[in-house]
Amino acid sequence: MSKEAADQAPTELYTQPGHLLRRAHQISASIFHDEPGAKITPIQYAILRILVEHPGVDQVSLAGLVAIDTSTAASVAIRLEEKKLLIRYLDPNNRRQRALYVTDAGRALLQSTVPGISRLHHRIFEGFTPEEEAQFMTLLQKLVHINNSKSRAPLSRRKPSPPAEHPAPEETGT
Repeated sequence: MSKEAADQAPTELYTQPGHLLRRAHQISASIFHDEPGAKITPIQYAILRILVEHPGVDQVSLAGLVAIDTSTAASVAIRLEEKKLLIRYLDPNNRRQRALYVTDAGRALLQSTVPGISRLHHRIFEGFTPEEEAQFMTLLQKLVHINNSKSRAPLSRRKPSPPAEHPAPEETGT
């Protein structure tokens, strides 16, 4: 093969699914940073979104619902609490667990990300037809679903235990 032909031939690496998925993640993270990323990280966004749907969930269940390890869930929850975006209540029935709730400030932050998340979506699929986008998303969801058990932090859709009784989280005004 001539040098010119070798320069034009795709490197095998560029056709391997693992490499392409890593690159897709890089691109998605970069676009996220350009859009809502000035206010929130992708993991913080995912945690707050899950907590809106599952108020009072414990940190271990949260980790499973977001598909991250429990230590990452705990450290991100602490940072979000420091930013007053969520409240962590000690569960009186199990003092090793904390029930998590999004604050009004956390809800407002999520609401403020809606335009950026929309732009992120459009930018990722720029150049795709609607049919290609739907097909890609169907196949990507299938790939993630059938390989979930191979993850170091698999998604767990088990129903979280009901939260301990706590007052509704309100802004403290601080």
